Amino acid sequence: MRQMFRGALLFLLLILTGATQLGVAAAQAPDRPVVRVGTEGTYPPFSFHDPRTRQLTGFDIEVIEAIAGRAGWDLEFVETQWDAIFPALDSGRIDVIANQVSVNDERRGRYGLSSTYTYSHGVIVRRTGDERIRSTADLAGRTTAQSSTSNWARFAREAGAEVEAVEGFAQAAALLTQGRVDAIVNDNIAVLDYLASTGSTDIEIVADAGAGTSEQVLAFRKNDAALLDQANRAIAALAADGTLTAVSQKYFAADVTVPDGGDADLSGGRGHRSTWEVLRGAAWPMFVGLVKVTIPLTALSFAIGLVLALLVALARISPYRLLAGPARAFISVIRGTPLLVQLFIVFYGLPQIGLKFDPFVAAVIAFSLNVAGYAAEVIRSAILAVPKGQFEAAATIGLGYAQTLRRVILPQASRTAVPPLSNTLLSLLKDTSLGSVVLLTELFREAQLAAAESNDFLALYTFAALYYWVICVALSAAQKRLETRFDRYVAK
Repeated sequence: MRQMFRGALLFLLLILTGATQLGVAAAQAPDRPVVRVGTEGTYPPFSFHDPRTRQLTGFDIEVIEAIAGRAGWDLEFVETQWDAIFPALDSGRIDVIANQVSVNDERRGRYGLSSTYTYSHGVIVRRTGDERIRSTADLAGRTTAQSSTSNWARFAREAGAEVEAVEGFAQAAALLTQGRVDAIVNDNIAVLDYLASTGSTDIEIVADAGAGTSEQVLAFRKNDAALLDQANRAIAALAADGTLTAVSQKYFAADVTVPDGGDADLSGGRGHRSTWEVLRGAAWPMFVGLVKVTIPLTALSFAIGLVLALLVALARISPYRLLAGPARAFISVIRGTPLLVQLFIVFYGLPQIGLKFDPFVAAVIAFSLNVAGYAAEVIRSAILAVPKGQFEAAATIGLGYAQTLRRVILPQASRTAVPPLSNTLLSLLKDTSLGSVVLLTELFREAQLAAAESNDFLALYTFAALYYWVICVALSAAQKRLETRFDRYVAK
């Protein structure tokens, strides 16, 4: 129990330290504003990680860096999945999206959209030789793979297709190759990059997605008019001095920053790497994500969750309704809602009522509450498994309720609770893979980044599973030793 309370104290100290650092940073803020840029990091050639340096790069990244140089901004890149990128902007987690945001009426009405810096067109992609898909009309009644909130998903739905939601184009291409979907609608440049970097002949472009040209812009919040104006002036200056053209030529051998700037050629792009080279490049970043985020997040959340679980369990068995009722409701809510929803509520929902937490702190809060909801019932059942005579015996020697719990009941209940609580810990370790939706780059997010760039899903995800398995084996060994230690005090 002392370790549980020490964990909670450590968590509070971390929060206080973070708040102090934020206060110092605010006091020493430079004249140049820090602009947080939301991007996927898994959408080559626009936003991806260089396999050699692991640095974030791509056409959109170089464009926003050039804009920042002109506008006098310092940039902080925040990577997240596409379907979480607009919620991040709405909740103030980021200040601008630089990730090939296509213009549509809904976004124009809700967000501040910059001047256009990319022109492209959508294409329909099918499995090679699949004659069922020849044009937009053939999408009706078919299944496509898209990011669910993208313009291409809207186009596919309007064409009568059923959209299967995926994180990015690499996952969509895998589903199409495997025959799980019938087609993909996406940006022609992203498709050309995929074909050039993988050398795949399993899929092919069959038709344009509509006759019009798609325009890509930066997206700001409506009330950030000053940033929007600075961005527009920077884009105009970069277009005039040829910077945008130079960046475009570097990536596409064509000028995609103007209408009809030529056909993009990505044949001389990133090239294909062997599976061994991919694994060798991803192993260390995945290990760093494990040590810096996954393990600390698991340890803190479990320690705090256990403390909360004990309090909830004691309230649950209390004869007082004012304690038992809320405890029962808390357990019902936590166990009756998905963990992913709880993460979104804490991270994206609470800022709308003024409660905004750092990504790591938000994840700890959500995971701790989730652990508390499940572990409370484990602890309650373990306490109730202790014979009632133990309470009576403690009362006869003058022990109060708190002393009875600490010295008599909880030590006996701990032996019963260890196995199911260990299962809760193992589940928590694996659930931390959801941390990427709240902008954390943990172990599995590193695997996703590498897979999006290389398309080696089997090797990378298997390697990530190996990391999780090794930690779980170590925790299971610790559980066995703990059970053995408790058994020493049990009469045979």
